[in-house]
Amino acid sequence: MNSVLKLILEGESLDTAQIGKILGMGPEAVERELADLRRQGILLGWRPIINPSYEAERRVRAVIEIKIRPEGVGGFDGLAERISAFEQVESCYLMSGGYDLLVVVTADNLYKVAGFVHERLARIDGVQGTSTHFFLRAYKKDGFIVSDEGLRRDQPSVSP
Repeated sequence: MNSVLKLILEGESLDTAQIGKILGMGPEAVERELADLRRQGILLGWRPIINPSYEAERRVRAVIEIKIRPEGVGGFDGLAERISAFEQVESCYLMSGGYDLLVVVTADNLYKVAGFVHERLARIDGVQGTSTHFFLRAYKKDGFIVSDEGLRRDQPSVSP
C-alpha cells in the first residue's frame, strides 16, 4: 500500500495545533473539546474516504442480511454485539423488515467472506438464516460521488 495513504488511514489528518489554527483556538482547548466529544461517545474516530474502486482491487465487501432468534436475556442486542465483535464486521445495524440485522463485512476475497458466513455466523446459536450480497460497484460513498477514472485498468481508454 502507498506509504502516504497508509499513514493517513492509520492516523488523524490534522493535529490539534492545525485544528486550533483553523478555528482560532489553542491546541489545549482543541484537545479538551476532542476529549469531551470522545467521552460523550459523539466522536468515535475519523478517517479519509477511499474510492471504493481502489479498494475493490484489494478487498471484497459484502452486505449480509441476518435473521435471528433473540436471546432471552440479551435480546437482539446480545447477538448483535457478538456479531459486531468479529474483525471482518465493518458495520452492524438492527433493521425492520424481512431480516433483523444488516452487517457489512470486508475480507481479502470472496472465499473468505463465504467462510466467515459458513464457519462463524451460521454457527452462532440464534442465527436462523443469512443472505449475502457482494458489492460490485459504488456510485456514491459517504456523500461523495465516486469516479472510476484513472483507477480502472481493465478497460481501454475511449475518446468521447
